[in-house]
Amino acid sequence: MEISEVRVKLVSNKDDRLKAFCSITMDNEFVVRDIKIIEGTNGYFVAMPSRKMSDHCEKCRGKNHFKAKYCNNCGAELSQDRLKRDYKGRMKLHADIAHPINTDCRQRIQEKVTAAFEKELEKSKQPGYKPIDMDEIDNEVPEII
Repeated sequence: MEISEVRVKLVSNKDDRLKAFCSITMDNEFVVRDIKIIEGTNGYFVAMPSRKMSDHCEKCRGKNHFKAKYCNNCGAELSQDRLKRDYKGRMKLHADIAHPINTDCRQRIQEKVTAAFEKELEKSKQPGYKPIDMDEIDNEVPEII
């Protein structure tokens, strides 16, 4: 697998650890969007796109996020012991939508994305800098079958 393109959109909030969003294209055929670049204690790292975990109300079967105290549908109080925990006892509130399945792949993505981020950061310091449009489509329109 080759990472053929990385697009970086810097985040303007200087106080936050979230520094940018990016998308990667693999083999000029497959795109993963909403990858986050976060500033950690040991430098920048990549967080893959994720969704909030949810379950259903025992009373009405309405869907609610795990942190909700009351059902969004019927207003019933939700049990707080329904939260799933990982092997370290931490609450699992998010699940990855897409992620690498081995360390080598994660490292390749991390290196490419952080290099593109640092390059975009340098470009942003130049006069007349215009941020990249993440929604711009460069490829031709797919054939409808």
